[in-house]
Amino acid sequence: MAANRARGQRAGLTRQAVLEAALRLVDEEGLKALSMRRLGAELGVEAMTLYHHVPNKIALLDGVIEQVVAEAVPPEFGAATWREDLGAYAHALAAALDAHPHAAPLLLSRPALTPRNLRTLEAVVGMLHEVGFPLPRALDVLYSLTSFVVGHAAAQAGRVDGAGSMASLDPDAYPLLVAAAREAGEDTGRARFTFALDALLTGFERELADAQGLSGGSGPDGP
Repeated sequence: MAANRARGQRAGLTRQAVLEAALRLVDEEGLKALSMRRLGAELGVEAMTLYHHVPNKIALLDGVIEQVVAEAVPPEFGAATWREDLGAYAHALAAALDAHPHAAPLLLSRPALTPRNLRTLEAVVGMLHEVGFPLPRALDVLYSLTSFVVGHAAAQAGRVDGAGSMASLDPDAYPLLVAAAREAGEDTGRARFTFALDALLTGFERELADAQGLSGGSGPDGP
């Protein structure tokens, strides 16, 4: 069996199994712990065996992102209004990143355009275009929404890692910041996320109304 493993022939090992193990390792010990050698040890194979499933470290990192994004796909776009669908996607992506906080910085630094991720992006853009967003604007909406969600998740992950709270600042030096933080309470992340997401979706809604007005549709400000 050891000889077979050295030749990369371990029965049952798949790309999916490799990526799932990689994400578990990141969850448990952070991104710095992820290496081909360490991952191979976790799976009980030589590091070279992994190259039969992921060609290099870059592909492995992209695969980790793919695993996180896969958890964020709503059951079906088009089941509700476009705003509800987009909101559901944002909340699902936020929940996936909340479950994997060590992966949030990775999503900020890499596009991870794997076929699986691209199919998700294609579905979102298709849904937005179908309701009236011009294709370039649909892509703008997708990027804006994703950047917001990932940035929020990264900020929350930073707080988990020990960032100080504004409520603990010197109230004489920063009275407004301290008062606002104390009035907001301890767990404000979810409320702020919902507030900002609603504002973002409202802006997208206005953009759609403008696009429909320019194309002869009957938006809120149209004929």
